Amino acid sequence: MLEQLKAIVGDANVLTAADMAKYSHDWMNTESWTPLAVVRPASTEEVSAVVKLASANKTAVVPVSGNTGLCVGTSAEGAVMISLERMNKIREIRPEARIAVVEAGVVLSNLREAVDDHSLIFPLTFGAQGSAMIGGNLSTNAGGSNVLRYGNTRDLCLGLEVVLPNGEIMNIMSELHKDNSGYNLKHLFIGAEGTLGIITGAVLKLFPKPRAYATAMVAVKSLPAALDLLAKLQAATGGSVEAFEYMPRGFIDTHLKVVKGARAPFEEHYDVNILVEVGASSDALAPDGRPAVSVTLEGTLAALLECGDVLDAVIAQNEVQRREMWARREAAAEICMPFMPMVSADIAVPTDKMEAVLDMIDGEIRKIDPDPFVIIVAHLGDGNAHYAVKTANMTAERKDEVTEIIEDCVLKFGGSFSAEHGIGTYKLPSMARRKNKTALAAMRAIKQALDPQNIMNPGKVIPEERGSI
Repeated sequence: MLEQLKAIVGDANVLTAADMAKYSHDWMNTESWTPLAVVRPASTEEVSAVVKLASANKTAVVPVSGNTGLCVGTSAEGAVMISLERMNKIREIRPEARIAVVEAGVVLSNLREAVDDHSLIFPLTFGAQGSAMIGGNLSTNAGGSNVLRYGNTRDLCLGLEVVLPNGEIMNIMSELHKDNSGYNLKHLFIGAEGTLGIITGAVLKLFPKPRAYATAMVAVKSLPAALDLLAKLQAATGGSVEAFEYMPRGFIDTHLKVVKGARAPFEEHYDVNILVEVGASSDALAPDGRPAVSVTLEGTLAALLECGDVLDAVIAQNEVQRREMWARREAAAEICMPFMPMVSADIAVPTDKMEAVLDMIDGEIRKIDPDPFVIIVAHLGDGNAHYAVKTANMTAERKDEVTEIIEDCVLKFGGSFSAEHGIGTYKLPSMARRKNKTALAAMRAIKQALDPQNIMNPGKVIPEERGSI
């Protein structure tokens, strides 16, 4: 089979033994595996040929893009890993239609830089954008910091090109905003983590680049006060708030300890710290020559400071200060690393329930450890919190106990145990415990229909049915 793979993609693009090292563990380095081989195709046709060969040999196939996932979605013991890294072409950028046609191996930051030349943005953004690839973003339905204004990756995609588990190529590369011709099949593959097919190309939505950004760190009394601030900013800016990120005191303190040269956002320490960014859709200037959006943000914050709804605020005066504010937020994964192992939860709740659910989780965890170490950061505007906790005696049993505590609290408020990181293998127990059984049965039926041999990224997303072999 290795020789046949080499015939398809060339000897240099079938990696074995030590050459597979960087593909043989997850990003957090918590798990490792030994693939049969890592294959690096250069075209959709080569992906198709590799999958057909794997299907004929009943060999598991695991797609991998930037491998920056946090749920161990690329474990591939004995499998053929298909890396999309050579499929990195931006096929088209069409400014008038505001679309980009790309291959799955395009690095997110490279796409963002390419469309910037056309005064456009692809608004998906998060800390790993320098290595994460479009195929992986789609396969996990990545979120990030701009969901508040632009939506998840699912909302940014018009069409897909997918290699199915039998090797056939499905071209649904629609460039249409409206198409009611049957089932919207792209939504099956977005968020499926490669369990139903391999995304090889996509048509993505682009948006006008904001004419100016106004960015600030703001301290408020509580999360309800923060949501009130968000509502007032949305009203003042015509719904132009792009990011609204919550960093509590514990996050700020840990960031200062872990990141060399880090600076505190304020002279005083506050419990609730918010990074807010507003994007201007026009070139409007204030009488003093500053962008109108900056004056609007400053005026709104000044009025709220005067009445006590805001405790403190620092507005970025230039791009260097703006980047420093964002660097603090995007260091979330970095500052957790020295404290591993931790239970890392990626939860979603209605925005107005965030304070209540975090308080409940804290109270329940303190029943098993009165002094846990907790790092929280949240996309507060869309109700998504990343909750990482380390308790005494972090055995496998304790991790399960803590995970179930978090799940219990989240579900009491109608939330989800998976907001934007996906399932992989890490959250399979949560899926088995918490996902609606009828929904799981429907997922299994879809998987069986498209992948009857169960070769496409097996063992991810959908837990085994109890009693099955």
